[in-house]
Amino acid sequence: MTLPRIASREDWLAARRALLEQEKAHVRRQDELAAARRALPMVRIDKDYRFATPRGEASLADLFGPHSQLIVYHFMFGPDWEQGCPSCSFWADNFDGIDVHLAARDTAFAAVSNAPVAKLEDYRTRMGWRFRWVSAGGTSFGEDFGVTFPDTDGAPRPGYNYSDTVIGEEMPGVSVFVRLEDGTVCHSYSAYARGIEAFNGAYHLLDLTPKGRDEDGLPHTMAWVRRRDAY
Repeated sequence: MTLPRIASREDWLAARRALLEQEKAHVRRQDELAAARRALPMVRIDKDYRFATPRGEASLADLFGPHSQLIVYHFMFGPDWEQGCPSCSFWADNFDGIDVHLAARDTAFAAVSNAPVAKLEDYRTRMGWRFRWVSAGGTSFGEDFGVTFPDTDGAPRPGYNYSDTVIGEEMPGVSVFVRLEDGTVCHSYSAYARGIEAFNGAYHLLDLTPKGRDEDGLPHTMAWVRRRDAY
């Protein structure tokens, strides 16, 4: 990768001020997108999803706790996998501690995977994580929210990220749910692929550097990523 030229402080400051105008416009556009996201209609959840947790069975409504909003990270960890996805593990390194701040804004957080809860707990212990992680194994939760793609023997099925393309049996995503005053649970938003980058602080920090993510010459995006105990 070619690094930027070396300039005088005066030239750098002029270029930085010009870039600041672009950054401000970008932030304003982000605010507009966030408002449009909040204005999306919601869909009532009619299925009685049940999750396995270290403390027993929990419903989707139970995952809210005392809060009216719930953010779910769909973590790639299939029922027969021996360990979680390295890329999702990269994302999950950003999760510890955010639940307290989200709770202060009436929002709960949970990661959900299809692996048995005992495997999730073992892997969480290995990685040193503390965030809530539950199993949707044996349910259609992952399939219904666009991250699990079971074999359908060639029958038509929705693809990943609102497309017709199925990339793998398990994929990552984020879903947001709202619980109304009468107890009704609704689905308000989901995002996939690069739509989940808001969760990854490391990528945002790398975007500040001259080399950036430095992934252009790799076989595929995130080919460099390892579980943090495997670098």
